[in-house]
Amino acid sequence: MELYLNNFLKDRDEVIKCSKEKDNIGIGKFKKIIDKIKYKKELEEKPCSIVADFTEYNPLHRGHNHCLNEGKKYGIFIAILPAPLERSGRGIPYLFDRYIRSEMAIKAGADMVIEGPPMGIMGSGQYMQCIIKMFYNLGAEIIPRGYIKEEPMEDIINCINHGCHISVKPYNISCIETGKFICKKLEIDNYIIASMSKTIYKINKNYNINFKPKFVFVERMGNISGTKIRESIFSGKFDEIKNMLPETTLDILKRYHDKGKLNDIILKRFEDRILETANEYELKRYIPKHIAKSLEKNRPYGSIDEIKKAIPYGFSRHYKERILSKLEARIENEIISKYISNYPSKIKILAINKNF
Repeated sequence: MELYLNNFLKDRDEVIKCSKEKDNIGIGKFKKIIDKIKYKKELEEKPCSIVADFTEYNPLHRGHNHCLNEGKKYGIFIAILPAPLERSGRGIPYLFDRYIRSEMAIKAGADMVIEGPPMGIMGSGQYMQCIIKMFYNLGAEIIPRGYIKEEPMEDIINCINHGCHISVKPYNISCIETGKFICKKLEIDNYIIASMSKTIYKINKNYNINFKPKFVFVERMGNISGTKIRESIFSGKFDEIKNMLPETTLDILKRYHDKGKLNDIILKRFEDRILETANEYELKRYIPKHIAKSLEKNRPYGSIDEIKKAIPYGFSRHYKERILSKLEARIENEIISKYISNYPSKIKILAINKNF
């Protein structure tokens, strides 16, 4: 646990550092690496477009693998793996750290894994900004995304394929360019696609750029449950999920399980740190003011459950967990804003295919 806390604190310091500095030399070196890989692909007469996707791989399952394989048909597949602080978009700890998840991606066929933003301490709009800005800096030409088949998606796919963008507002999802109303709401995977489209539109406008990646839409595989996968991993019942995971992911999990180390690598909350923040710190520095006021009014807290009960409900069902992650990280709101504005301050390669 001490090792993971040390890594967590290093990540925290790195986020703060990245809000102030930009490693333009490192970004330039990365682009030279990509140019060499593209040149090699061209000599081999293989597809060499830059294909980029962001996925948490928590863990990598057959649906992820299917989308990855579809993307690889177009060129060099780069996975953006949200990593610092190891907290997911739901605000909870990932099952495994970025290096194990990166190994899963490379073994499944990814050509390269890049470190993405700290999703767990951001709102969805904030981390979407970071991801699109990373796509742009990677030179992404193709974005493969899994979607759920539903009637409104035909209009959304058609809109995007014709070079238009999607406006995402509560109960009003429409085409920005034509103003055509599409639907009131979408399944979560489809909502992410619509949100990505809107963010591309906003970033092009705000930064005066012309980023026009092509989306490759991959119909989501059925009978795969991330919740079921994670529950079975906790209990070590791999037979129950062998049809949901590719052999490469199963092999990695079994390797740790057979050595008796699976429980050692499963990440957990630093609950003492959250309690210390909630009880002793000026909370408006880290979380919205109205939540800070509510939490400070109900001090002291003796458990995480008591803190959760004192947090007002938000728009997202994962809102309370994200607040816990903010209390855990203790990174000021102003610094997170600067981090997003400066993003990406660097491009860090977590893993790369040995053939490169």
